[in-house]
Amino acid sequence: MRSRSIAYWTTTILVAFFMTGGVAQLLQYRANPHGVVPELGYPMYFFGILGVWKILGAITILVPGFPRLKEWAYAGIFFDLTGAAVSCAAVGGYGAYGFHVLAPLIIAGLTVASWALRPQSRTVGLLFPAKSGG
Repeated sequence: MRSRSIAYWTTTILVAFFMTGGVAQLLQYRANPHGVVPELGYPMYFFGILGVWKILGAITILVPGFPRLKEWAYAGIFFDLTGAAVSCAAVGGYGAYGFHVLAPLIIAGLTVASWALRPQSRTVGLLFPAKSGG
C-alpha cells in the first residue's frame, strides 16, 4: 500500500507541476511556447482561459476533499493535454521530433495514472459497483 501511495503522490505532483504552466498562459507570457504558436491559430485570450483552468485543476488534485471536483479536474486536465497533442499534430507537430505532440501525451498518461492510483478518500465511488445477486 505504501508503494501505491508513493506512486500516487509522485504522479499527482508531476501533473500539478506541469499544469503550473498555466501561470505563464494566464499572464500570456511571450516566451511561453504554447502562448505564441502562430501555427496553432488560437487567439491569445484562449490561452488565458486555459491558464486559469490549469491552475485551478492543479490546486484541486492536490488539496484534500472535494472528490467530485477532483473528477472534473482530472477530466479537464486530460482533455487539455490530449487536445494540445492533437492541435500540435494537426499542424505537423512543430518543433524537434514531435516533442509538442509526445510531451502532452506523456503527461496525460501521468494524469490517468494519478487518477487510477488515488486513495479511496479522493474518489466519488466505485467505477463498476458489484451487482447484487438475485
